[in-house]
Amino acid sequence: MAKKKQVVAEIKVQITGGQATPAPPVGTALGPHGVNIGQFVSQFNERTRDMMGTTIPVIITVYNDRSFEFILKSPPAAVLLKQAAQVAKGAANPRTEKIGTVTQAQVKDIAQKKIQDLNTTNLDQAMKVIAGTARSMGITVLDS
Repeated sequence: MAKKKQVVAEIKVQITGGQATPAPPVGTALGPHGVNIGQFVSQFNERTRDMMGTTIPVIITVYNDRSFEFILKSPPAAVLLKQAAQVAKGAANPRTEKIGTVTQAQVKDIAQKKIQDLNTTNLDQAMKVIAGTARSMGITVLDS
């Protein structure tokens, strides 16, 4: 009777798209589980070649025979908002410091990209979640 694959670990990491290397965080996350790190790096870079330079969350499922599979998530809302507002980082004190602006159309676009990873299926609610993230970063959402 053949043995079933059993899930040994589920690892969550954020890696820059198309630029994964065996160095940390990939190597330190996968190494203890005996996964072929080079194989993961090449597969990840192949699947994320079109998202070069964007931070991408990955969920890696490791099985008892040291095989693996991974799921790519959409980039974090903060990363998408920084790209839309064309800023390097969020404000140190978002209550007093405003670092950029995004339009409602940009918020809607980001919400559509993120909706499968959010805890809502309603686009209006997803837009509110994204707008709240923007506010907490010091980015102003314009009503236009």
